[in-house]
Amino acid sequence: MKNIVKQILKNIFPQQFKHWMGAWIASLKELYTNEIIPIIPSRHIRKAMYRMLGAKIGKNVAMFRSLEIRNPAGLTIKGNNSIGKKVVLDARKRLVISKGVTIASQVIIWTLHHNYNDENFKTIGDAVTIGEYAWICSRAVILPGVKIGKGAIVSSGAVVTKEVPDYAIVGGVPAIVIGERKLKDFNYNPFYQLHIV
Repeated sequence: MKNIVKQILKNIFPQQFKHWMGAWIASLKELYTNEIIPIIPSRHIRKAMYRMLGAKIGKNVAMFRSLEIRNPAGLTIKGNNSIGKKVVLDARKRLVISKGVTIASQVIIWTLHHNYNDENFKTIGDAVTIGEYAWICSRAVILPGVKIGKGAIVSSGAVVTKEVPDYAIVGGVPAIVIGERKLKDFNYNPFYQLHIV
């Protein structure tokens, strides 16, 4: 019996403690990233904190409050962007948002999800890239591995499961091409200068 207790203390307890500590630290980081930073009433401070967590954020990025970022170290935002309220940016498999992109409120972008055919429900996924001057409308959902083309528009409520061509307008579940953007030479800046909080 004494040997069994020694084995538990020597082999099992340190592994369990290490696992518990890792989970505890991950929980604190999640709390800090997605509960504390999003309520700070200054976009400048919020961006600085996201940068400290590894996010690459360019100039002139208006990030509204109540943003959820999964793995800030995998997030790149090129600049001249507007990102609305209650947006989920999942960068666990890398998320690149090019310059001039507008992301409206309540958009969800996933780079990782579960393999429903795996007996252990393992996670699978791939990077998402959003091209220059794309507009992702409110409550759209973009799934892992999708590339949104330059100047493309994703309509409100659309669920994007595959690549969106340049300048295409997509809508529906799953999203299909429903139109085309006529102008091809964009240089506007969706950044909202007066948005300070």
